[in-house]
Amino acid sequence: MPADLAVIGLGPYGLPLAQAAVAAGIPTIGYATGPEAGSLSPAELRRMRSTGFRLSTDPAQLGRVRTAVICAPTPRGADGELDLGQVEAAARTLAERLRPHTTVILESPVLPGTTEELLRPILERGSGLRAGRDFHLAYSPSRADPGSRDHTPAPRVIGGLTPACTESAATFYGRLTDKVVRARGLREAEAVRLLETNFRHVNIALVNEMAVVCHELGVDLWDVIRCAETKPFGFQAFRPGPGVGGHGVPQDLTGHASRGLRMVELAQQVNERMPHYVVQRAAALLNEHGKSARGARVLLLGVTYKADLADQQGAPAHEIAVRLMELGASVSYHDPHVPAWHVLDRPVPRADSLYEAAAAADLTLLLQPHRTYDLQGLSVKAQLLLDTRGATPTGAAHRL
Repeated sequence: MPADLAVIGLGPYGLPLAQAAVAAGIPTIGYATGPEAGSLSPAELRRMRSTGFRLSTDPAQLGRVRTAVICAPTPRGADGELDLGQVEAAARTLAERLRPHTTVILESPVLPGTTEELLRPILERGSGLRAGRDFHLAYSPSRADPGSRDHTPAPRVIGGLTPACTESAATFYGRLTDKVVRARGLREAEAVRLLETNFRHVNIALVNEMAVVCHELGVDLWDVIRCAETKPFGFQAFRPGPGVGGHGVPQDLTGHASRGLRMVELAQQVNERMPHYVVQRAAALLNEHGKSARGARVLLLGVTYKADLADQQGAPAHEIAVRLMELGASVSYHDPHVPAWHVLDRPVPRADSLYEAAAAADLTLLLQPHRTYDLQGLSVKAQLLLDTRGATPTGAAHRL
């Protein structure tokens, strides 16, 4: 069956799109841009293949579809800026096969102006075609929520180079969701993703700072949040944690505009301090119970960036483990989604028996409350339990 869609990049953005497309009956080609965290399990691949999906390593296949969506990752580089290398490589590969009347959409997180100033020239030079005349060009921010149990398709925002580009992209996304929102143009659609990502990081930073202050004041922040979220307007509940992981990189626009987003820069500083604060709390708890961090046996539970996922992108567990090791602690871990874990190029011992490991550890640190964890049972077995997610029953553990 000829494919209607090519998803270029099968990581955290492309894989959910490919799954939604085949579920909607759209024959889809998946083209990987490199080693990606969102790899398919054999069972998932079998299910998707049975409904019109196929993996391809042949770039010629990209020239045989009506719609091509670039979903390559854009991680933060060493300079703090988004690394667009995989987006550029995907665009060059597509450009050499691009046919007239194809709709090209970028879903990767980028800064405003990237689709027109970076992607468009690559596509036009490589294909000899002109965007807006010979092919459609649009941007739509990915709205995948990894691990969510709610499979209702999220509304999609689309901004095109021209009104016709917007409508062509809207026609495609209309096959995946009941609600398509048209932005004024490419830059507005790109800025939607910027706002959504920064909104998350700023609000997490706020509750992370509240967690530190409330601990000093003897206030139960988790109870404060429980009560505050009953307000039916003007409040959205966010919860503190040991740090912020994931693929959504906050951007303060410094160097891209005459004035950066100072609040975003401050939020990054707050969130980046959280692993250090968690280790401080861990050391203080050990000290209160007559133990030193040096030589203490510390068990880390859940080392992924989000519960019930195997993805470790940006997970604070790594920095927490490093800091504990620097204090002289003996660190082990348990995670049903991570069979092996390395820190400082050394393997971290993996606990085989969770309850036995918790009982033997001087301190158990809950970093991700995976569904498979019996938190009530763990709170009984553990000698000392620090819950960084507020997931344990009230009074069952020390909370962040």
